[in-house]
Amino acid sequence: MDLLNLQDFEGWTIRDLKNLKFSDLSKKIEDNLLFADLHIHSRFSRACSKNITLVNLVKWARIKGLNLLGTGDFTHPEWFREIKGQLKENNKGFYYYKDSEGEFPFVITGEVSLVFTQLGKGRRIHLVILVPDIETAEKINLYLDLKGRRDYDGRPIFNISCEKFAEDMMKISLDIEIIPAHIWTPWFGIFGSESGFDSLKEAFGEQEKNIHAIETGMSSDPEMNWKLKQLNDKAIVSFSDSHSFWPFRIGREATVFKKTDSYKELIRQIREKDFIITIETDPAYGKYHYDGHRKCNFSSSFEKTRALKGICPVCGKPLVIGVENRIEDLRDNPNRFIPEKAKQFFRILPLHEIIALYLNSKMETKKVWEVYNSLIAMFENEFNILLRVPKEKFLQAGVELKLIELIFKNREGKISVKPGYDGEYGVAELRERQGTLF
Repeated sequence: MDLLNLQDFEGWTIRDLKNLKFSDLSKKIEDNLLFADLHIHSRFSRACSKNITLVNLVKWARIKGLNLLGTGDFTHPEWFREIKGQLKENNKGFYYYKDSEGEFPFVITGEVSLVFTQLGKGRRIHLVILVPDIETAEKINLYLDLKGRRDYDGRPIFNISCEKFAEDMMKISLDIEIIPAHIWTPWFGIFGSESGFDSLKEAFGEQEKNIHAIETGMSSDPEMNWKLKQLNDKAIVSFSDSHSFWPFRIGREATVFKKTDSYKELIRQIREKDFIITIETDPAYGKYHYDGHRKCNFSSSFEKTRALKGICPVCGKPLVIGVENRIEDLRDNPNRFIPEKAKQFFRILPLHEIIALYLNSKMETKKVWEVYNSLIAMFENEFNILLRVPKEKFLQAGVELKLIELIFKNREGKISVKPGYDGEYGVAELRERQGTLF
């Protein structure tokens, strides 16, 4: 199949692609896709697997169907030494891990936690940083060494405001990309109910012009973010924020770019909203979609929370306000508004979740892994199974009809999820989700 030229994608929007299935899309551009997860962590970040190594990341990225990873955690001295020692640059900002299967690309990425006071209010904000090369990463690390320690956590904490941090990054390099991470989550999202601001302008001041994209986080998707006017001109990207290399974590959310081996082209696609699509989990699958109290085993939609006046009926204390509620609080676009150059997105749950539903089992069980491994052996990688493989090929391979039906319900966004809340993941259920993909 001939590669499409970049101009062949000009003007493609959600309006054009609303009824398109991924299998239809991939028939036209399958050789020109780059599945990327640019927000991950190393074993040096808190609450992360101690077995995260570059070799494990590459192995499971290939099984997932990813073509590009962020390194994550470049600010951590030990992980940065591994990055420099094991990855080789192509002089265009991509860094390659070489093994018996070939070369796998990375770009240099990290995440910082900014904890500061602004206008008398405490702020706690996570920012993803994309970096053009090792040399720029070293300059950033020297800058951060003047502000505090980097050696205790892969996601280090600094007392710097968002505006000051962005201003200082732009002084280091205009090619640094700063993306507010999981922008709606209560504790560290820039719009979170417990952590942040009501606008990007309030957070970044004059530097708001240098914020080109936001990350949805698992508890929201692009459609939810279209409700805010201030995000109309921002790219909406999705990455996993994975704390392990397992395929039900890494790549569970991803952004699909036009194929490139250049950092500058990658960030051009972000800045000009010129990538292809995003892969999202159902927002209900995220840990903070609904309001609630985990200890009270109580959750509620934003309508119910407002009827309760924000008070937990179990303990009588204020509920943790989740993503859905917070978006509704700030929404100012009309219903069904779609921004210019909005991108199509697909809501899919990880394959392990689908197999677990099929087997009525836990995701990490041996039974689920056996089915998972057999499917990967037959169909190459997880994204291929979730998005591309036609029904007749599943049947020819002897896959049971019930599992095929669940894979296709997932592909169409029709699997119901009991919403997550207050740090608890949502739970996939066999009853069918109401409504359509969009």
